[in-house]
Amino acid sequence: MSTMAESNEPSKKITVVKDGPYVVSGSVPLVKEDIVSEGGISTGYEMKGVYPEKKTYTLCRCGQTETPPYCNGTHVRIGFKGDETADRAPFSERCKVLEGPTLVLYDRQDICARAGHCQQRTGAWTLVKHSDEADKREAAIGVVNSCPAGRLVVKDKETGEVLEMSLEKEIAVLQHPHRGVSGPLYVRGRIPIVSANGSEYETRNRVTLCRCGASKVKLFCDGSHISIQFNDGDESLKK
Repeated sequence: MSTMAESNEPSKKITVVKDGPYVVSGSVPLVKEDIVSEGGISTGYEMKGVYPEKKTYTLCRCGQTETPPYCNGTHVRIGFKGDETADRAPFSERCKVLEGPTLVLYDRQDICARAGHCQQRTGAWTLVKHSDEADKREAAIGVVNSCPAGRLVVKDKETGEVLEMSLEKEIAVLQHPHRGVSGPLYVRGRIPIVSANGSEYETRNRVTLCRCGASKVKLFCDGSHISIQFNDGDESLKK
C-alpha cells in the first residue's frame, strides 16, 4: 500500500499561470534564506525559517501581494502582465565559454540574479583561469555552485563532466539584507517548470524565478529587484 500511495503522489513541479502566480505542487519544501555577506561580497546563505508544508501552494509573481511569498490575487486587481519573455533556447546555446587549464566555465549573463556570490575569492572567472592550481580549482567549483541563478556552470575540461553539487528539491525565498532588498525564488534540485502555454522549460539544478514583477526575462530573475528596491516587508530588511 505504501508503494501505491507514493505512486499517487503528484510529482514536484512549478506551473506558471498566465499573468498570475506560480503554482507549486508535489509538496515541495519552501524555506526562507538570507544571502549573507562579508566585506560587501556575498558568501553564502543562512536559513531563517521553514514555511508550513503544503501539497500545493501559489507563490506571488507580481510583487505586490499582501501575503508574501504567497499569492493573494493582487495580480488580478492590478492587471499584472506576466508575459514569459525569457529566451527558451537551451542553456548550452546561449553561453559565453571560458576555458581554463583544467576547467571550462559556461556563463549565461541574461539570467543573472545579481546575488554576488561569483565575486568570492577574486571571482569565478579568475579562479577558472588558474584552475591548474588545486586550491583555486576547488574554490572555482565552490564559487560557481553558489550561484543561485545557474548563470554559471563549470565542467571538467578533460572529462566534460558537469561539476554540479547535488541539491534537494526545494524552493528558497531569498532576502538580501546587505543590499536592503528582497530577492527572487531560488529553485533547487531540478524541479520541472511548466509554462502557462503547457510547454516545459529546460530542467536545471539551479534557477531563480522573478517575484518582484519587474524582470525583463520573465519568468527568470534578472536582478531587477535591486534596481526597483523590492521589499516584501521581511523583518531582515528593517533597520
